[in-house]
Amino acid sequence: MLAFALPYTLHVLAALVWVGGMFFAWLVLRPATVAALEGPARLRLWVEVFRRFFGWVWLAVAILAISGIGMLHVRFSGFETAPKYVQVMIGGGIAMFALFMRIQALLLPELKAAVQAENWSAGAAVLGRIRRMVGINLLLGLAVVVVASSRLMI
Repeated sequence: MLAFALPYTLHVLAALVWVGGMFFAWLVLRPATVAALEGPARLRLWVEVFRRFFGWVWLAVAILAISGIGMLHVRFSGFETAPKYVQVMIGGGIAMFALFMRIQALLLPELKAAVQAENWSAGAAVLGRIRRMVGINLLLGLAVVVVASSRLMI
């Protein structure tokens, strides 16, 4: 059981960084920037926030994948014999990663280009799409946490 403790702890911490970061960004930072900053400054701030946060998300994704696969094989001998809640967690994680990749690979470059060109209306539109995707990803992440913590048999 001690061999299981380290990957489990790393897994929980990585999920906390990713989901907690989205929670903070969506429910605390976003409303604060709207209240305190004008459009151009707000867009520039978000480019910097995403640059820094996405580095942590990549680390979290790597830790989640490595620790999750390790625990899956040590505890359940693979995906096929894992309980439904573990399979649901894996599916939720894959969906979250897909949404993150859409933001990282498609929307963030569009936001950076708009900010660099000082096209504030285009930047605001892209930021709105990113916000919606992060909101969906946050809901998915919270659902995965609920499934993991309650071990719902879905």
